[in-house]
Amino acid sequence: MVPERLGINEGYVAELYELYREDPQRVSEEWRRFFAEGGFIPSPDGREGVSAAVEGALAARAMNLGQAIRHRGHLAARLDPLGSPPPGDPALDPAYHGLTEADLSRLPADLFDGPLVAGARHAGEVIQRWRQVYCGTIGYDFSHIQDRKEREWLIEAIESGRFRVEMSPDLAGRLLERLTQVEVLERFLHRAYVGHKRFSIEGLDLLIPILDEILAGAVAQGAKYAAMGMAHRGRINVLAHILGKPYEMIVREFSGVVAREAMSAAEGGTLGYTGDVTYHLGREGTVVAGLKGILANNPSHLEFVNPVVEGIARALQEEGDGWDPRRALPILIHGDAAFPGEGVVAETLNLSRLEGYRTGGTIHIILNNQLGFTTDVEDARSTFYASDVARGFEIPVLHINADRVEDGLLGARLALAYRQTFHKDIVIDLIGYRRWGHNEGDEPSFTQPLMYKKIQEHPTVREIWQKEGEARGLIPEGLGEELVKRYWSIWQGLKEKVEAEAPKEVAFHLQEAPEGDGSFPEEGTALSPETVERLKEEIYRIPPGFTLHPKLVRQVEERREALREGKAIDWAQGELLALGSLLMEGVAVRLTGQDTLRGTFSQRHVAFYDYETGEKYIPLQHLPSRKAPFYAYNSPLTEAAAVGFEYGYSLHKEMALVLWEAQFGDFANVAQVYIDQFLASAWAKWREASGLVLLLPHGYEGQGPEHSSARLERFLQLCAQENLRVINPTTPAQYFHALRRQAFSLKTNPRPLIVMTPKSLLRHPLARSTLEEFTQGGFHPVLDDPLVDDPGEVRRVLLCSGKVYVDLLARRQKEPRRDLACIRVEQLYPFPRRELEKVLRRYEKSETYVWLQEEPRNMGAWTFMAPRLKAILGEEPLYVGRPPLASPAEGFAELHQRVQEEILREALGALQVKEG
Repeated sequence: MVPERLGINEGYVAELYELYREDPQRVSEEWRRFFAEGGFIPSPDGREGVSAAVEGALAARAMNLGQAIRHRGHLAARLDPLGSPPPGDPALDPAYHGLTEADLSRLPADLFDGPLVAGARHAGEVIQRWRQVYCGTIGYDFSHIQDRKEREWLIEAIESGRFRVEMSPDLAGRLLERLTQVEVLERFLHRAYVGHKRFSIEGLDLLIPILDEILAGAVAQGAKYAAMGMAHRGRINVLAHILGKPYEMIVREFSGVVAREAMSAAEGGTLGYTGDVTYHLGREGTVVAGLKGILANNPSHLEFVNPVVEGIARALQEEGDGWDPRRALPILIHGDAAFPGEGVVAETLNLSRLEGYRTGGTIHIILNNQLGFTTDVEDARSTFYASDVARGFEIPVLHINADRVEDGLLGARLALAYRQTFHKDIVIDLIGYRRWGHNEGDEPSFTQPLMYKKIQEHPTVREIWQKEGEARGLIPEGLGEELVKRYWSIWQGLKEKVEAEAPKEVAFHLQEAPEGDGSFPEEGTALSPETVERLKEEIYRIPPGFTLHPKLVRQVEERREALREGKAIDWAQGELLALGSLLMEGVAVRLTGQDTLRGTFSQRHVAFYDYETGEKYIPLQHLPSRKAPFYAYNSPLTEAAAVGFEYGYSLHKEMALVLWEAQFGDFANVAQVYIDQFLASAWAKWREASGLVLLLPHGYEGQGPEHSSARLERFLQLCAQENLRVINPTTPAQYFHALRRQAFSLKTNPRPLIVMTPKSLLRHPLARSTLEEFTQGGFHPVLDDPLVDDPGEVRRVLLCSGKVYVDLLARRQKEPRRDLACIRVEQLYPFPRRELEKVLRRYEKSETYVWLQEEPRNMGAWTFMAPRLKAILGEEPLYVGRPPLASPAEGFAELHQRVQEEILREALGALQVKEG
């Protein structure tokens, strides 16, 4: 029997109602009759209608449906210009929730919230409006955002329509002209320079209007810079239409004129300038009045430019000690295969909210071809969307159909507003296609025949916009054809002009740029007495009430005493003197790396942590005499993105010594792309100069294959045309002067500095310097043997570099030798020929010359030094060191010790002094 009032059994009735809706036979005949008649009974408040329990169940289901549409509606959005149906989701269907349209029409509209509720007669109308927005032609993908304020902001921004463009005939015409410029550039180059690679933007032409909209909005909100990075797809179009690269320059490059002019200027050679292909080049220029754009140079390593751009942006956002993310807007343009495929993407996303690396939000645009080189989506990623990597970092994604011009502008406005509001990253997944192959000489139909049949028949976005504009009365008929003719004529005219003025072919011959002698103009790096006095007072100043860790109290006091009383100074203190003095002289310093604040070997302690409160205090940031900022951060446990970031930062931070330290030197292996493609070759390819310093702990101390070598040989192999500076210093004073020399060279001749830094020498009593060594002289590329009294007695000269010298020195102190000299090559590159020749002349009576190293013969400096020493000595020196090995070092401490002892014994050799 059905009760007249449900009372406390309302929940039970609701459960029965759900069973009835699934299968009427699951409830009794009485309940079937009740529900079949509509379930209308007097409700507890006396009004007639659906019972509160039944209404509550329907409301809960309707809310689940609404939530599904908001969060999963993008799966039903029509995003593919080529027309593939969206996958959809069962949760978007009312039936999935046990609802009918009639059920929705019974429920009130105010069951829901948001802008689209206003004016709706019932819940069904709200659901329909939501479907139009969330299942239309833009995919709003933000269900992974945890912050409620962000979700509410996004819902309001999406549903209010406040970012939708009010289209007018003027704007429609300007958009048509812009799309014509984009298309004609590609079509002209395709026809005029058959087979030339350019990595066309066609199929994703909407990128240019999207960038226009973002940049115009950014400058209106106070931005001064836009730092941009991208791979090669569409780069030429971005250079021309965003960065303002003249059409004529592009024609000159494609015609070969630029290359001939370069060879002619170099008298048929290159003189160290190799240049690069057009689709790797960057540019700086005014993109909108008041906004300077920087498109970073990028090799073919696709996404590796990402952290470089973030570093550039961070440098431009800093002013003095302050940081303003609105000063510079980073924009990264990705490929759909590379975004999930290249690990550096995730590394860079991880930087986005870290104190030392954040840039206040980056706008990411994925140029989604729906295809890799020839690899289909199902073979390219394990995720549904190309953008899904961003979900783990709580980054919202806007999936946009690249044929929908107005949707692209809406997405651009919304993305910029989100970034400016929350200072977080956001992704625009621009889904289009690639009209040609991976490059214009490739045949894509070999591997994607069905896709390319569709593409051949598919109109361009310019044609689609023209037709739509004409149908809406926004674009006059004939304007599209007139614009195509106008821009084609411009390109044709420039081609004819360039060909008529092109220089004749020049004779070419290979030539080797002369290698310098390793010297360059020195600026005084020694400290003045006044600076020393200020450093004594300031660098170890601890604020009142700050509790140092008990184990650090003695160390700090000993370092204070060393300065006050002129005692020996260790490595970390020498570094501190270099950085502190530079800050006092107006040179900014940025020191980052793996565990860098403390130091891998607990040697640095540039930051102190209060033993009672945990509060961090960095003395160098509080120097009373400081004239420039000091930035110090521990980096995340990453090498590639961290080095890329510091490289980019070093390019645009004026007068700043930028240092990155690896936990162990071999960790830099993971950043090899940046070492090869940026640090070593950027000047030759792009005339891009960086003064970045890499601090790489190096030395054989029995810690195994992975923690011994910083792979010195790899850096030396890259050295040519004075592109790098590579040093292996053995004293704190040498390190001190090298850092100061590097800082002063930033003004006139910046080059990356690679430092093989010590481990065991950090506290070694034989690797200390006197205070006088900091106040006199400078960096010495070559150090003579301080133990030699009479060079005429020397018969055996050892040449070496780095820590092995200290090992040898310890042995020689126990076993003095008058016939032996040990020369340290502290600067390996640029090769210090002049200084080395000067020192070697002192030992003209020497009978034997030996190159000593602790690394294997196929590693270390041997293969680099051997031919250079032969050029000086007239013969190749003897080699002493480990034999050629596949692994850099022994994995057992005892074995290491025995090998090290054998090397030193062989190096010392037999007594050479002759009687009489």
